Amino acid sequence: METFAFTELTKLRSTASEPFKIYYFRDRNGREIDFILERYDGRIAGIEVKATASPTSKDASHLRWLRDALGDRFVAGVVLHLGDQSVSLGDRIQLLPMSALWGHATMR
Repeated sequence: METFAFTELTKLRSTASEPFKIYYFRDRNGREIDFILERYDGRIAGIEVKATASPTSKDASHLRWLRDALGDRFVAGVVLHLGDQSVSLGDRIQLLPMSALWGHATMR
């Protein structure tokens, strides 16, 4: 699922009105974030990809850590999943279906 999401993010990057870079993050404490999207002005969005239709708040724990570490530079955290529910976890973090990459078109 991560490879698929990376491919789709790369496609989106090629058509984005504002350029961004895509990184993978892992620190020495074992915190990992599948994708860090960084704009030219230093603003950051984090994306976690979960191969489940039932993600939980725990799946966003590293995104919360990143948000707290970056403060205002952190603009959004998203857990992409295989379900169809969009849920806000508060303070710039959401659970979104993978279809959010295509404007929430129904996946078949």
